[in-house]
Amino acid sequence: MPQSTPYDALLLLSFGGPEGMDEVMPFLENVLRGRNVPPARMMEVAHHYEQFNGVSPINAQNRALIAALATELAAHNIELPIYFGNRNWHPLLTDTMQQMVDDGVQRALTFFTSIYSSYSGCRQYRENLYGAAQSLTRGPAPHFDKIRMAYNHPLFIEANADRIQDALAQIPPARRNAAQLVFTAHSIPIAMAQNCQYVEQLMETGRLVAEVVKHPHWQLVYQSRSGPPTVPWLEPDICDHLQALHEQGIQDVVIAPIGFISDHMEVIFDLDTEARQLCDALGINMVRAATVGTHPAFVQMLRELIVERINPHAERRAIGRLPASHDLCPADCCLSGRPGPAQPALAQQAP
Repeated sequence: MPQSTPYDALLLLSFGGPEGMDEVMPFLENVLRGRNVPPARMMEVAHHYEQFNGVSPINAQNRALIAALATELAAHNIELPIYFGNRNWHPLLTDTMQQMVDDGVQRALTFFTSIYSSYSGCRQYRENLYGAAQSLTRGPAPHFDKIRMAYNHPLFIEANADRIQDALAQIPPARRNAAQLVFTAHSIPIAMAQNCQYVEQLMETGRLVAEVVKHPHWQLVYQSRSGPPTVPWLEPDICDHLQALHEQGIQDVVIAPIGFISDHMEVIFDLDTEARQLCDALGINMVRAATVGTHPAFVQMLRELIVERINPHAERRAIGRLPASHDLCPADCCLSGRPGPAQPALAQQAP
């Protein structure tokens, strides 16, 4: 018997990425619109995509996650159609939201494909929902409720720990205990980090995962910074850290991008290409742990988070030193940290 639910649908909202060379420049123009980015920098990033035939893995991995989640929901008698929208490329959020309206969706849950709180990982997604609602040409926008950030959910920790155990197993047993476990996340401007719990949440995830895999030698570092060098961003950078490990005589590293739930261009270029090339040059044996992707524990976690919103009496699981994250975002959380006009007023369950 299907579970009754106050929701008509689930929206998986992600960043987006090109799926061919002809899409690369239009995609980058969408991402960088309104930012003072030199054309040379845009062409440099476009070259990264060229090395992968213009295809980012993010859309395919999101479709795989949606398929796995649909199977998980069906197995537990939860009838909830899943829609897929992106902030920066097809399927664009504006088109997806219009389709939801045309399909009669009035109330939807939303899962942002980010696990940690920050402007770019949460508030900007909410602003995009607000903007897409304003652009509708037919009918009123659905009411959206955001699924909470789940960086300390036991199943998220389990999924990451499994991925890292698989990576550690690739290091010779005699050297495994001395290997360095390097957690990476996307760097953000320090001014942005001061307005959110991004660093605190990442450190907690890293600590919990390291405890599960019983590996004490770990460090949180950052990758993929952009913007002018005069603007301070979170450090250390992954490549700087690898240089430091080399100087300490470290032979083996496992790089685990726990700041990402799936492979983005930043993962396959900044880690699988640049960091690996550096490790090869330094003589460091590098193993890259997989992102959680469609790990069964991660998919189960998403189902549990959905059940939380369907049933207010459901257990809100979290482990470690911090409580389960909030469902409703405070009005002043995760600000961009950039000077400029005030952020648009957002409903607590926007739009």
